[in-house]
Amino acid sequence: MLNIVIFGAPGSGKGTQSEKIVEKYGINHISTGDVLRAEIKNGTELGKTAKGYIDQGQLIPDSLMVDILAAKFDSFENSKGVIFDGFPRTIPQAEALKQMLKERGQEVSVMLDLEVPEDELMDRLIKRGQMSGRADDNEETIKKRLVVYHSQTSPLIDWYKQDGKYQHINGLGELDRIFADICAAIDKVK
Repeated sequence: MLNIVIFGAPGSGKGTQSEKIVEKYGINHISTGDVLRAEIKNGTELGKTAKGYIDQGQLIPDSLMVDILAAKFDSFENSKGVIFDGFPRTIPQAEALKQMLKERGQEVSVMLDLEVPEDELMDRLIKRGQMSGRADDNEETIKKRLVVYHSQTSPLIDWYKQDGKYQHINGLGELDRIFADICAAIDKVK
């Protein structure tokens, strides 16, 4: 199976590139953002709890996310693999994901790191907020999310480098060029 972790700051293009990867490689997509937004929209207890964290620009507790992802992963039948979009975001989450996959005879094939300069991230997220009406895409919350990202998730780069799974992707520029770079990184591990 092809199990991919796609990594990058909010607004780096993870969702867009994930859709293209799913289409090309025929794998399943687990977006923690989509899963959580669905829970919030449906007004579940998990959704209410998650909304409190998200509205403050904070991350969802690890144990909650791992349980959700394991159930989602197990729900796919005859899967060629999965792309994890928005998870892991911390080293403990990466360790939990590695363990969850190991229990199923699987592993992460590659970690793709979409790198985009911070000023470009701000522009993209503010525009996305204006177009989509997403409440968490306002300047104050974006700044908080980027601080959280840099403080809590940047160490994952070194963790995945040590694990031999890391691939840097320049996330600035033409969409097709970025996707071609992603495909080259994936094809090395297929």
